[in-house]
Amino acid sequence: MASNFFLTVTIFFSRKHDSQCHVWNEDVLVCSCNYITDQEIRQVITDLLDQDCWQLIVPAKVYHAMEKRGRCCGCFPNVVDIIIQTTEEYHARRDSTEDEIFDFMSRLKQFHEENRRADIERRQKSHRAA
Repeated sequence: MASNFFLTVTIFFSRKHDSQCHVWNEDVLVCSCNYITDQEIRQVITDLLDQDCWQLIVPAKVYHAMEKRGRCCGCFPNVVDIIIQTTEEYHARRDSTEDEIFDFMSRLKQFHEENRRADIERRQKSHRAA
């Protein structure tokens, strides 16, 4: 069953001594350390999804694609929100099927299991007595 539910962020602001509420339609600055706007982040996410629409995208991957790095990393929660929103919109436009979503979830579960096993192996090797 396809869902047409979208989350959108609208920023409202008011000027000092102005009782009217205004909508900010320009690019919003997400990362002040690197001066990155939400539109730049959305474009990178879309480019990554065009390469593999079911890949796992995290803030570090987005910043790496932009040839930047997280400095204070205070923007990462907002970047995660933008990743989720952009990915949902991308798949809604693409009309992804339930089979594709199930395949993605199984790939994600396999990735998690492989990383968990690697973590366990690292712990066992690092705690060996000489």
